[in-house]
Amino acid sequence: MTLQYDLDQERLFDYTDLNKDQMVEHISKFVSGLWEIHPFGEGNTRTTAVFTIKYLRSLGFDVNNELFEQNSWYFRNALVRANYRNIAKGVNYDSLFLVRFFRNLLLGENNTLKNRYMIINPPEEWEMPENEQAPDKLPDKLPDKFDTDNDNIKKLIGIIGDRKLSIKEMLEAFGLKNRESFMDVYLSPSISAGFVRPLFPEKPNHPRQKYLLTTKGLTLYKALK
Repeated sequence: MTLQYDLDQERLFDYTDLNKDQMVEHISKFVSGLWEIHPFGEGNTRTTAVFTIKYLRSLGFDVNNELFEQNSWYFRNALVRANYRNIAKGVNYDSLFLVRFFRNLLLGENNTLKNRYMIINPPEEWEMPENEQAPDKLPDKLPDKFDTDNDNIKKLIGIIGDRKLSIKEMLEAFGLKNRESFMDVYLSPSISAGFVRPLFPEKPNHPRQKYLLTTKGLTLYKALK
């Protein structure tokens, strides 16, 4: 379900108004998210690379396997750094290295791709020199596609959890009475953001209509517990 969600979102994504930096950032995010799902089992990284090449070709990019072959270990480690977070140790997602790889692949840049630069708290001699550090236009991390800064959505996700609830049941759980306000503040934003879905999407006024978390919503629910 997570894989289907990512592919559906990418299929609907409009690249038209993006500049080159935004385009590279988005592609990096898409590939990173795909790899994180681990859809290809054994050999997931290699198959992700093949998929990426074929997908980029379908978008009109003239790419081949050369950069992936020459920097296979770097590509794998860059994917790990883009998806690894350890809050207790002060480590957050860092997509800088993956974005540098894709800038070389898609924009023909010559960013230095060294595995030792990805080491967390490296010895001084392994730190990235200032003259090789990425420019300010590169993002320091990719946004977590399963997170949201909307506290109302998080509250609703916590209420629904692994259950299926009617609007009446959700109103009771919140201690609210105004159905319209609840829809505007909580339910509609949660559905629009892809965290909640109706049990009968084709029949919104179904007499037994209830709401449950999507895969995206369940992922955030588990993270919030």
